[in-house]
Amino acid sequence: MSIGQKGHDVQNTGDDHFVDIKGMQFHYVTWGDPSLPVLICLHGLRGYARTFDMIAHKMQDRCYVVALDQRGRGDTDWDPDRNYYTDQYVSDLEAFIDALNFKRVHLLGHSMGGANALMYTGRHPDRVVSLILEDSGPGAANPGSAGVARIFEELKKTPMAFSSWDEAEAFWRTARPNVSDAAIASRVKNSLKELEGELVWKHDQAGIAACRISPADGRGAPDLWPSVDRVDCPALILRGAKSDYLKLETATAVCERNDRFAMHEIAAAGHYVHDDNLTDFMKVVDPFLEENAGR
Repeated sequence: MSIGQKGHDVQNTGDDHFVDIKGMQFHYVTWGDPSLPVLICLHGLRGYARTFDMIAHKMQDRCYVVALDQRGRGDTDWDPDRNYYTDQYVSDLEAFIDALNFKRVHLLGHSMGGANALMYTGRHPDRVVSLILEDSGPGAANPGSAGVARIFEELKKTPMAFSSWDEAEAFWRTARPNVSDAAIASRVKNSLKELEGELVWKHDQAGIAACRISPADGRGAPDLWPSVDRVDCPALILRGAKSDYLKLETATAVCERNDRFAMHEIAAAGHYVHDDNLTDFMKVVDPFLEENAGR
């Protein structure tokens, strides 16, 4: 494994880096002082590292914030074998944390990233200082919920290219009608690139959709309840009050099963919690990190 820095993107906060893991180049962004406690942020299914731009600068006074482009997303390499499954994401995270020589970390994960963070914590409870799940929990990704049905439809109907930035912006505004203008601008800028006169996805849209809609045998959404049982650090589960993805009953059951978890509903937020209501998101996350960053 080798680590290299790409440099600073003057149009955004944070510094861009690359690390080689098992022959793939992984991109990540950092904010703050490397001597501070490490907070690793993991995005959702079609997300990217810089989705955490809006919150990283609010947390960098107490944490060294590290946001990873998971395989097939952002500026990280695509997997030619389309291995976009939870066990592989967690294996990547294990290798990433070891490559950067992080001994103990705080984890924050949204949706798919939350599942990956939870499974990592279950595997390595001694290395995780605190855990934050953003609209993510056991069974949330299983077929049957309105949120999963919505995501499947999005994956099936998403265009592979756009003819203009305005067209791309209109797509994202239709797909995410409730998120802020800043969140839409972030998606347009960070999820697309120009190629041969068109705008195409940075993420492996076709590969990710195939794995999510028609997973290989035995490689669908994993059972995360055993991971919940093994969490032995302070943990938050944050549910958007209007979420169609994570059920209130599930979030409540997590806390009943493991009293290390505390659940908060974020008002006026759906599945994309920090994009929908950043102010109330930070009202919960900020004191949680302040209390636990020094542990």
